[in-house]
Amino acid sequence: MRQEETVGELEQSVGYVLKQAQAALHSAMDAVLRPLELTVAQYACLELLGRRPGISNSELARGAFVTRQSMNLVLRGLQDRGLLTRPEQAPRGRALPTRLTSSGQGKLRAASVAVRTVERQMFSPLSAEEQCRLRNDLAVCVAAIPPAQSTT
Repeated sequence: MRQEETVGELEQSVGYVLKQAQAALHSAMDAVLRPLELTVAQYACLELLGRRPGISNSELARGAFVTRQSMNLVLRGLQDRGLLTRPEQAPRGRALPTRLTSSGQGKLRAASVAVRTVERQMFSPLSAEEQCRLRNDLAVCVAAIPPAQSTT
C-alpha cells in the first residue's frame, strides 16, 4: 500500500510561498492605496473599468477576486464618491454599464502609479528576463488547474 504524500515542510511548499508573496503584495498595495482612500478591491475595480469600460458586475467581481455582493458594495462606494457612473436602469437586459468619471480616471492614474511602484520594489531582485519567466511560469501553473465552479 502506497503512503500518500503530504505537503511537508511549509518553507519548501511552492503554494505556501505563493501565499506569502500574495499576502506581502496585498499588504504593500494596501499601504500605498490607503492615502488615496482606496482599498485593493476598489483599485482593482477602477483598473478593470479603465481597461474595459462597461463590463458587467460579474466580470468585475471575478477580475477583482471578490463576490458579486462585495462588488456591488465596492461599486456603490465608488459611485457615491463620484469616481464612476452607472445608469439608474439598464439600457437592455439587467446589466448596468459602469464607466469611470474624469475623477475616477484621475484616481486610477494615481493608484496605478502607486501600485506599479510596489511591483517594481517586489520584483527588483529579479532581472527583466527573470520577471518575464516568473510571470509566464505562474500563468502556466494557473492554467493547469481548472477554474472552480463560480459560487459568486
